[in-house]
Amino acid sequence: MSVATNRQNRFDRRLWRKFWAIAKPYWFSERKWKARGLLLLLLLLSFAVNAINVSISFIFRNIDTSLARFPQTKDASTFWQFIFIYIGLLAIGTPIVVMFAYLRDKLGLAWREWLTNRFLNKYMQNRAYYQLNFNGNIDNPDQRIAEDVRAFTRTSLTFLLLILTSVITLISFTAVLLSISVSLSISLLIYAILGTIITAWIGQRLISINFDQLKKEADFRYGLIHVRDNAESIAFYQGEAEESIGLRQRFLAAIRNFDLLISWQRNLGFFTTSYNYFVYALPYLVVAPIYFAGNTEFGTFAQAAIAFRQIFNALSIVVDQFENLTAFAAGVERLSSLTNALENPSQVQPGSTTIDVTEAAKLAMQRVTLLTPNHQRTLVEDLSLSLEPGEGLVLVGNSGSGKSSILRAIAGLWNAGTGHLTRPQLQEMLFLPQRPYMVLGSLRSQLLYPHTDRQIDEEQLRQILAQVNLTDLPERVGGFDAQLDWANVLSLGEQQRLAFARLLLTQPAYAILDEATSALDLANEKRLYQQLKAMETTTISVGHRASLLQYHKYVLNLAEDTRWQLMLAEEYQQTQQI
Repeated sequence: MSVATNRQNRFDRRLWRKFWAIAKPYWFSERKWKARGLLLLLLLLSFAVNAINVSISFIFRNIDTSLARFPQTKDASTFWQFIFIYIGLLAIGTPIVVMFAYLRDKLGLAWREWLTNRFLNKYMQNRAYYQLNFNGNIDNPDQRIAEDVRAFTRTSLTFLLLILTSVITLISFTAVLLSISVSLSISLLIYAILGTIITAWIGQRLISINFDQLKKEADFRYGLIHVRDNAESIAFYQGEAEESIGLRQRFLAAIRNFDLLISWQRNLGFFTTSYNYFVYALPYLVVAPIYFAGNTEFGTFAQAAIAFRQIFNALSIVVDQFENLTAFAAGVERLSSLTNALENPSQVQPGSTTIDVTEAAKLAMQRVTLLTPNHQRTLVEDLSLSLEPGEGLVLVGNSGSGKSSILRAIAGLWNAGTGHLTRPQLQEMLFLPQRPYMVLGSLRSQLLYPHTDRQIDEEQLRQILAQVNLTDLPERVGGFDAQLDWANVLSLGEQQRLAFARLLLTQPAYAILDEATSALDLANEKRLYQQLKAMETTTISVGHRASLLQYHKYVLNLAEDTRWQLMLAEEYQQTQQI
């Protein structure tokens, strides 16, 4: 056995293990009996379909024989008898074939629903969506969940039933073919095996090409979505030319890979096309000498052709479905890598250290050294501080000094480093970024997020909007149930005030504000911070405005060389005035 064959066999075994790791949970889940029952019913229908096909082969054998004998017998009754039998068989077989396709699609739909929900659960647990996006090891997880899962369930079921049906067909028609000619059966077997080997040898390159095609198509689609999501910024920068170049480069990469794909499909097509055409002539070439010798009747040609074609299709699954198999194999690889990434989304490196975390009423850091998640850069070294409830903290420093990174550590998003972090439960904290997150939903959903199931009457919602100086917003947008593209409908200042409205509704013990008032004037900023103080919410803010100092007790001044300095807000303000 050659090295290439060994390598291919190892690849096939790995692919099978990856496929089974994705498929197995559904067939052993809480829905297993319904799924297995539908699969069993499909097998029974497959038996019925094959019985009908075998009957059709005998019907057309008798039809052709009656036609061949007609000049001598002048008897058409046998012909019409079998025509009516064929019509009756069609009436029985049509519903069976239709129900087989319907139940196959129904089972595929149920499998897709279950598997998609399984991936979504893992994707949204433990902030895996954030870790995957930040690490960048998995491209386009959205496409893998939405499209690759759909293709996986549909194609898996199609191939499974195709294989099982092929086995039934092989058994059913082999007996028919053996009754006609042993040499015909042997010829068919050799022909199908050789075709499968040659096809696999020519087409194995298609697997990696299909994998690349899925990635490049997804990259191009993501580029278009990126332009749509950032349309205003691009328009302000007049960056159409640059964006167009980027989109064309992504599109060109997909086109070039697809050109390579169709070239290999052409190479495969040279063989498979001639392979499939020749099979029509093969049964006639084998049966003809038997007929000419007077050892069989004329109808044997029709029956042999039908039986030969059925068995040939059963033995030639790899040849007929090779392009689909290569695309399917690429999809399995993508889903398998996504599954592995979701099992360990943070991708913690062996031997790396993480910050210890405990939960308490106050916020404190003891000798915390914070690193970037890839452990390539130290942001803050040996940081110690303690913040009691009601005491505020402002983080200041040049861009890149690690201010937002400390907030990520407090939120549990980043944990690479050493030391000990004490913090309240995350449910007691609410984080507001500089650019607020606008959910896909109604104005009511914007206000209640992330607890949209809360029942709060519109009067209270209006009072909260008045507190953040957005009194007329419901009337302006069409009411609390209006669903708009909020990120484009509202200005950044309005979005920041709407985010503060969420905060006032939630009333957390701690509010973590990352330049959350940067787009507001000083009057609105003062109004919002005073309301937080009235709620006795402890605020931790990142900002550059001197006006923020009056709302906090301490200032943490960060330098770009990992050094830091903690001081009272009044003391820091005095140093800035000197």
